[in-house]
Amino acid sequence: MGLSGQAALVAAIQYKPEKYGTAPRMFHLEQVADLAAQALSDAGLALAEVDGLIVHGPQFHEASIFVPAMVGEYLGVALNYAEVVDLGGASSVAMVWRAAAAIELGMCSTVVCVIPQRMAPFAPDEDMSEFVRASRFGGHSTRYGAPEAELDLPYGHMAQNTGYALIAQRYAAMHGYDPAALARISVAQRFNACHNPEAIFHGQPITVEDVLASRMVAEPLRVLEIVMSLAGGGAMILTRADRAKDCRHRAVKVIGCGEHVQSKSPSYARDMLASPIGPASRRAFEMSGCRPTDMHMAQIYDCYTITVLLTLEDAGFCPKGEGLRFLREHDFTFKGDFPMNTHGGQLSFGQAGLAGGMSQVIEAMHQIQGRAGERQLARHDLAYVSGTGGVMSEQGALILQGA
Repeated sequence: MGLSGQAALVAAIQYKPEKYGTAPRMFHLEQVADLAAQALSDAGLALAEVDGLIVHGPQFHEASIFVPAMVGEYLGVALNYAEVVDLGGASSVAMVWRAAAAIELGMCSTVVCVIPQRMAPFAPDEDMSEFVRASRFGGHSTRYGAPEAELDLPYGHMAQNTGYALIAQRYAAMHGYDPAALARISVAQRFNACHNPEAIFHGQPITVEDVLASRMVAEPLRVLEIVMSLAGGGAMILTRADRAKDCRHRAVKVIGCGEHVQSKSPSYARDMLASPIGPASRRAFEMSGCRPTDMHMAQIYDCYTITVLLTLEDAGFCPKGEGLRFLREHDFTFKGDFPMNTHGGQLSFGQAGLAGGMSQVIEAMHQIQGRAGERQLARHDLAYVSGTGGVMSEQGALILQGA
């Protein structure tokens, strides 16, 4: 049982990643309307055809509850399917398979999946104290009684950098560590970004030596191995496969998916090197009838280089503990033998906050549709896409295929 390919991605749009200080400020409702209109235009679909909506609600500026109803009202559409997804950087992947499942179940016909991530304007008298308290120490759950506030933050485990550093140190203890091999991820993705005018680091190539000389942030992770959080946002359109045939671009079928959540903090993971992407990817490949070796590209969530290493291993692209060798032996540029994050990945394209993972889905779609410009792959019918939320806490995988 699973998805049968009767729902397809047909279009998507994303804002060019920008620094928060220079990006335009827009209310989230405005961003949703703008992104949805652009994506529908790209698909050749009318707003009146939309009867499904998936949004990311927890950080929606104008409301914290009833977000789909408010967004639907603002867009002027009646919804047969409405959902909020809260899986951090895995949200975009999660949105795609949920929309595909809803379409295949007959609940709706056309779904807009949207995550606005430009800052909204604040009212002159708005109280910022709650925002400051929520983000202190870089934590996400800092309220009284939260395990993170009680048992992590007081002992120095603060936010993402230390969590991923813990995972990297554990990997080093179990399998060894080669900083130069991991640096090749950053270098390859910067090469791809230099061929993508929309990338934040377009025109700024780097070398392995540059990565190894960059500032240490949380040992062993250096600044060029860590994403820069930026303003942005994006929207994706999924519709019925029969309707997709009449859209402007090649339909991209969703033929496999998987999702797994095991713990919020690596402090409580049974084995922090057994990431959720393992069971999620196995389920996605099994559903699709494909194997990792069948993929023409891998668009892997890359908040840190260690995330990519563990995903390559746990998703089955190489055996456990042999990721460093795999990194040394392959070329991950769009010109190489293992094309990965061909848009530059979030490390070099940019991470638009919680919409960062959408860039991987969109790049896979554009590659399959033959719309990737000078980065276009010769073989581009099958794509593996991953998403990661938290500190490898919640992860998902998609298998996409051109119709």
